[in-house]
Amino acid sequence: MDKMKMSSPDLTAANIEKIAELFPNVVTEAKDEQGNLVHKIDFEKLKQELSSDVIDGDESYDFTWVGKKQAMVEANKPTNKTLRPCLEDSVNWDKTENLYIEGDNLEVLKILQESYLNKIKMIYIDPPYNTGNDSFIYPDDYKTNKDQYDEEVGAIDESGYRMFKNTETNGRFHSSWCSMMYPRLKLARNLLSEDGVIFISIDDNEVDNLKKMCDEIYGSENFISKVVRIAKTTSFRGNHFAPSKDYILVYAKSISAVVQFCDDVDNTSQFKKIETTGSRAGEYYRDDIAFYLSTLETRPNQRYYIKCPDGELVVPPGKTMPISNEDGSKAVPVEGDGVWRWEVSQYMNKKDLLVFKETSRSPLLNQYGKQAKWNIYTKSYLKDKQEKGNIPRDVFEGYLNRNGSEELSLLNVPFSFPKPSKLVKYLAKISQSDGVVLDFFSGSATTAHAVMQLNAEDGGKRKFIMVQLPEVCDEKSEAYKAGYPNICEIGKERIRRAGKKIVEETGKTDLDIGFRVLKLDDSNMKDVYYTPDELSQSDLVESISNIKDGRSGYDLLYQCMLDWGLELSLPHETLRINNNEVHIVNDGDLIACFDDKVSEDTIKQIADKKPLRAVFKDSSFATPATRINVDEIFKLKSPQTTIKVL
Repeated sequence: MDKMKMSSPDLTAANIEKIAELFPNVVTEAKDEQGNLVHKIDFEKLKQELSSDVIDGDESYDFTWVGKKQAMVEANKPTNKTLRPCLEDSVNWDKTENLYIEGDNLEVLKILQESYLNKIKMIYIDPPYNTGNDSFIYPDDYKTNKDQYDEEVGAIDESGYRMFKNTETNGRFHSSWCSMMYPRLKLARNLLSEDGVIFISIDDNEVDNLKKMCDEIYGSENFISKVVRIAKTTSFRGNHFAPSKDYILVYAKSISAVVQFCDDVDNTSQFKKIETTGSRAGEYYRDDIAFYLSTLETRPNQRYYIKCPDGELVVPPGKTMPISNEDGSKAVPVEGDGVWRWEVSQYMNKKDLLVFKETSRSPLLNQYGKQAKWNIYTKSYLKDKQEKGNIPRDVFEGYLNRNGSEELSLLNVPFSFPKPSKLVKYLAKISQSDGVVLDFFSGSATTAHAVMQLNAEDGGKRKFIMVQLPEVCDEKSEAYKAGYPNICEIGKERIRRAGKKIVEETGKTDLDIGFRVLKLDDSNMKDVYYTPDELSQSDLVESISNIKDGRSGYDLLYQCMLDWGLELSLPHETLRINNNEVHIVNDGDLIACFDDKVSEDTIKQIADKKPLRAVFKDSSFATPATRINVDEIFKLKSPQTTIKVL
């Protein structure tokens, strides 16, 4: 039986494995800091394999900053930390599929790498804007101090003398912000599904740096848009212009897999006419969109004759005319020639959607090169338009900062500068994000509110994962005075109140307005679990159990779920078998028993349930013979089960 590793994946080791599959000859062995043999990459050999495609570093474009290398390394470092369930803070623990996670989002993103790899449909984050007035207190260990920064950018020589006037002071703060964001964005990309998208709110202070980072991490080809959001309608700050906007950067994981963004049709009043005949009788339509398209582009299959009700042949204005006087006869347009909206093949198949209107001011030409007496329009049905929707504009109005504040005021929840939930709701709606929505800078839990509200409106089954550092509230703040010691308490209470309000307003009782609370903590396992070779004689006495004191079966269960890549929202139940506590996840995806003594009969009953996975404490088998027989029991009763021990 193998041991559970009880740590997040080592992404560097995973990358080495991928390279080894392509170029096994570039992988070599070397000793790590503990003296263990590990795989390493021989970069000289790798360069030889890619010799024609290797770029000299001095000749390539690169976005960099002081601390970038360490930030890149940090993204790949594994962590032994875990998430501990907190049932007392949760709502509808047994039924909900939503998660609220308290802790440093960098560690949390690492922990979620296997359970949510390629499973997140949409990410929205509103990170610190780095205005100089805000603070980001994430406990990363690579923020550069001023002396480190000066030395790395060349402001100070090796002897400590200043080489030139320091004009880079502000750059140090950009570097710290970039180093904070880079590993989080990199890890977040792994979690996105192939058709997933990420939306990032940001302002002018860091939007350029953020775009360069995202171009590098997500690929410039996967950039979708830089949306402008009107944040204020009145402002008395600023020198030359009053700042009134911020941005939302939008990236896909794979642009080719992303569905077309779709907005509601808001101009339904233009569809005034009612169809009276045919299969679409009774439907509303409009017929005032001209079929002639004025364009600077020459489109070879979109200039041709159309036959009118009286037999007249018409063509858009221009110099070239079709060769033969027949319906559908084509001409090759030159610059300045008008064209129709459709290619000739579409016209032949959809003639019934054209409407002919007699007029004395037609822009069209007849077969004699004279002004035609007809103009042509396309018929557009409201139902089709509503199903297809509109392409959203890249300027957002109606999502002001004050809307977010007013929203929280109605819930009686104090928080500074929240985004309005209808902004996030709109993003989820237009991107057709119907899966898991992640926000790892969740603040007051605006995203959770938006997901619940949108589900109530359209019947969706979206789930949310909120991640927030439990940043302590200032004792002078309204939040602290109202009884909220940290931001997480604000976010959780906002979800509770918003969910209750949504149910009261809609009358829907089948909405998922609950959430499981999980809190970041050190591993459930003692240090000796990860370094058994370093055991001393005194450690042997103390390590009768390699599990830390005070850790529950639920704590161990959730770390095992993470280790095995199971989603943390899966249903589970706890049974008693022969007085042993047995945890069953999702009807047998995992069965775990962490009791100190597990009898052979309990093992047999667990095997009878034919789980996909089973885990026990290495020290929990009632007798040495029981431990030896475990494999044989499962081979006989449930050969497909993978068994591991702690």
